[in-house]
Parts: sequence; C-alpha cells; structure tokens
Amino acid sequence: MSQTVDRALSILPLLAEGPADLGQVADRLGVHKSTALRLLRTLHEHGLVYRQSDQRYRLGARLFALAQEAMENLDVREIAHPHLARLNTACGHTVHLAVFEEGEVLYIDKVESRYPVRMYSRIGKPVAITVAAVAKLLLADLPEPERRALADKLDYPLYTARSTPNAEAFLRELAKVREQGWATDLGGHEESINCVAAPIRGADGRVVAAMSVSAPNVVVTADELLTLLPQVRRTADAISGEYSGRTPIKEAGTR
Repeated sequence: MSQTVDRALSILPLLAEGPADLGQVADRLGVHKSTALRLLRTLHEHGLVYRQSDQRYRLGARLFALAQEAMENLDVREIAHPHLARLNTACGHTVHLAVFEEGEVLYIDKVESRYPVRMYSRIGKPVAITVAAVAKLLLADLPEPERRALADKLDYPLYTARSTPNAEAFLRELAKVREQGWATDLGGHEESINCVAAPIRGADGRVVAAMSVSAPNVVVTADELLTLLPQVRRTADAISGEYSGRTPIKEAGTR
C-alpha cells in the first residue's frame, strides 16, 4: 500500500513540469503502463490530475483548490509562537512577529523580555515602517516597482540621528536587506533600542512574515545583540519549514 501511495504521489511533481502521456508517466515511475494507468485513473477520480483531449495528463483543478484552501487556513502566528517562545527562553530578550498588511507593518505576536528594562510595543500596533528591521525585510521582498512606489509615498520621520532620512536611502537599505537576507535597526527608532530580524518564507519562497529580537543598550550592546543573529535566522528557518510544509512532522514515539 505504501509503495502504491508513493508511486501515485510521484506522478504529481512529474505533471508539475508539464503535461505527460501514459508512457512518460510509466517510464518515470519504472512501472508497466497498466500500473501507471490505474494510478492516473485514481488521481483523476479525485480531481488531482486531468486527462486532456490529446490523452496527456496534467495537474487537476482540485489540487490547486486544495493548495489555496490550505494556504488560506494557515496561521503563521500559531505556527511561529512556540518557536518565538523558545528563542525568548534562550536569550531573554523581546521577540516580535510582524506581517505586512494594507500598506502597514503590524506586530501580530510578542514574547516579552525577562529583563526589567523593556521596550514598549503592542500587538496590533503598526511599526515605524522606515526604520524597523521587520519592516525592512517585508518591504525588501516586494517587486522592485512596488518597493519604489511605496518608498516614494512614505514620510521619513527623523526619530534619531540614525533614522532613514529619505526614499533614496530607504531603497538602498532595502536592496542591502534583500541581498543579505536579514535586517537590523540599530538605534533608528529609539537611540537606546537595537533589533535584529530574519524573514519567514512560504512554500514559494516569498516572505510572509518577519521575526525579530530587540533589546535596550543597558541590557546588551548592539554588537552583543548581533551575535544572536545566527540563532534568530535558525528560528526563522524553522518556522519557515513548518509553515511551508518542508519540515516533516514527527509522529508520537519517533525520534
């Protein structure tokens, strides 16, 4: 049974490359045409593949509908929170999760620092979009025309001497962030607060959220906070793997 399921599922990535006839499917699977036909008929009955008028098979509409439904029901906050909590336990600093919605970058989760000196932030509150590390990651992933259009219409408040001063500087920063795959805010919003952030990506590689670790200078210096970057990136990668379905789920009793 497991071999049959494995063979049937192996047909789907083949058809993702383009329509294929019965012989091509059989050759790819290394089975007789009669076996391949039985598998294709079963997938066809469930709407996962479709037989064209030229007798070639392609992926079926039901497969795309299931994928869309699954994506719509994914809750990145629910998936991310245990990972954020573990990172907070390990480092002790404030951990945030943010998304880009309707022109704003919003915090959707927060795990508070264990230190008495903390930064002020609130779930549901927009971040300072021109300086926040999470905002840079989310906006850097936009197509270039969208990035430029957004940058041109933003205001650039000078919160501190390190704030992003204008659209040109902002676009340069986004290009840098896009290339390196992580971002910082080192006193750009508040002189005493530093932040490092990493992206969370979906199955298509696009950035769906961003997470960060923030701490005040009186707790750790900017250089000390930057040493956490590998840990932050590993956490973001773990969330990305689970969110996109790349990370296998372990069954109870397995190691």
